[in-house]
Amino acid sequence: MEIARFEVVGRFAPSPTGPLHFGSLVAAVGSYCLARYHKGRWLLRMEDLDAPRVVPGAADDILRTLESFGLEWDGPVVWQSRRGDAYAQALECLRTKGLVFDCGCSRKEVLASAPHQGEEGPVYPGTCRKGLAPGRVPRALRLKVPDQGMHCFVDGVFGRCEQHLADAVGDFVLRRADGVYAYQLAVVVDDAAAGVTQVVRGADLLGSTPRQIYLQQCLGYCVPRYYHLPLVLSADGEKISKRHGAVSVGQGTDPSLMLCRVLRFLGQDLPPHCEKKTPQEILEWATTHFDIRKTPSVGQVVA
Repeated sequence: MEIARFEVVGRFAPSPTGPLHFGSLVAAVGSYCLARYHKGRWLLRMEDLDAPRVVPGAADDILRTLESFGLEWDGPVVWQSRRGDAYAQALECLRTKGLVFDCGCSRKEVLASAPHQGEEGPVYPGTCRKGLAPGRVPRALRLKVPDQGMHCFVDGVFGRCEQHLADAVGDFVLRRADGVYAYQLAVVVDDAAAGVTQVVRGADLLGSTPRQIYLQQCLGYCVPRYYHLPLVLSADGEKISKRHGAVSVGQGTDPSLMLCRVLRFLGQDLPPHCEKKTPQEILEWATTHFDIRKTPSVGQVVA
């Protein structure tokens, strides 16, 4: 009997808070090339949960920009803002397992009582873990993390990584006080629903991965393979963001030149005169020859 071939499913998940910048394009091209290299599917998801940060028209601009670079996705675009029911079901599953609890603490109170700084700020001290104090009302919903043990995984670029969740982040938020589902929950639920097996993204999210793997385990989901790409740094040494400028065809960007620039940033050895090829021809070469082993882990400055 023939054994079914393992299908690779990759994805790109931008936030529509502005035009696509160079750092996001690196993640898009890297995820696309690695998925296609393995003859896999490449999905697209708009992470538009945080409505106040969403810029009108930004999602359409991102889609047009991706198309101009020859990046074609499989299936319809998924919008997180339309998936509230799925996130609610996941929370209910966690609640039935006794893994979540209501928290009545404000951000100011967490800052004042946190035992130390963690991965992304003050570590939650567990104030409401055993129940709300009299007179307190529930605000956020948090996931209980184990007090002991390291959470380890092997990243496809950075190698072995580990984190002690209790010390690094503490019990983390799954639904915010304003009712918005947290990124950590949404990304895990969405990846599982889409059958994603390969997550390729920027190294700024490396510290989120242990939380997401733990949450996947709590929900009984399969854990994807993770690859964290080097950060694109601005001239001041900071992670590049939308304020540093966007990648936009409307601004006169040459897609072929930009694709070659991105692939070189990812450590790929391009053939001569690659810039003279069409974006489709460049991607055809890249998806045949892409070698993630050549991708550096150290961020690079992009002027």
